[in-house]
Amino acid sequence: MKYALILPVLWLCHSTVQAQTDTTRTQTDSAQINNKKVTLTLGTLYSNNANYYGQTATKTMAYVAASATLQFRSGIYFSGMGYRLLNDSGSIVSATSAGAGIAFKMGKKLTADLSYSHTFFPVNSPFLQAANTDNAAGSLKYHYWMTSGVNVDYAFGKQQDIFVTLSTEKLIRLGSFSKRKDLITLTPLVEAVGGTQHFYQAYVKEKKLLGLPLPLLPGIPGTSETVTQEATRFDLLSYSLRVPLAYNRAHYMIELAYQLSVLSDKALSGAGNANSFFNCSFYYQF
Repeated sequence: MKYALILPVLWLCHSTVQAQTDTTRTQTDSAQINNKKVTLTLGTLYSNNANYYGQTATKTMAYVAASATLQFRSGIYFSGMGYRLLNDSGSIVSATSAGAGIAFKMGKKLTADLSYSHTFFPVNSPFLQAANTDNAAGSLKYHYWMTSGVNVDYAFGKQQDIFVTLSTEKLIRLGSFSKRKDLITLTPLVEAVGGTQHFYQAYVKEKKLLGLPLPLLPGIPGTSETVTQEATRFDLLSYSLRVPLAYNRAHYMIELAYQLSVLSDKALSGAGNANSFFNCSFYYQF
């Protein structure tokens, strides 16, 4: 059905977000996109808080974003996003990113994706990951009655961090309002994220230089442990459950998604806390 063609492109848009502000993932792999023509997908997104692998900054950062992804028949694609923090009164655009990648099949049920993106953050950006402006990523997904995958991100800039995400999701078709013209889907996803945390060391230093209040954290006077010692280890960071409800038609999708992330006791940002995220997005494909 035609509406299914838009679903894979959303993964391309959200891959950039995953590396920057959001861990949103869609139910269909990018390598399954329509290979008979070039496609352009434009999107808008609202989120109640910036999400970095289930973690959040010290202050709530609701934002809106706009995205564009151009996908060629070869699987090569180019993407760009712009972010606007709703509490940012200093600039119209709070961050922008640009990326490129290639999606391809490695077998009947196995798909892969390789990508690179660069994000432009303003000076003293409040984003947790502002120290890591570049991101190289690779992913594998295996499709059976569910879809399981592994994604590896190498984030680098002022700091260097590696993140590994294991995920499993299931596309559930709930029906339609009109026969063969639309589709309502629910795609529960569970994932576990492990990684290093040098990015948070840089985040704390930036906030201390600005004289902003911070909770007692490793590396701040009055504590006995340093952020550097913790950040050099690869640890489990978070578990997440995401439940997106989507309405699909031939050329567009509307999605409401809720995500609950529980941080491990090894996370430097909010260890042991549970964070909730709500996203509302719209995508149109040409």
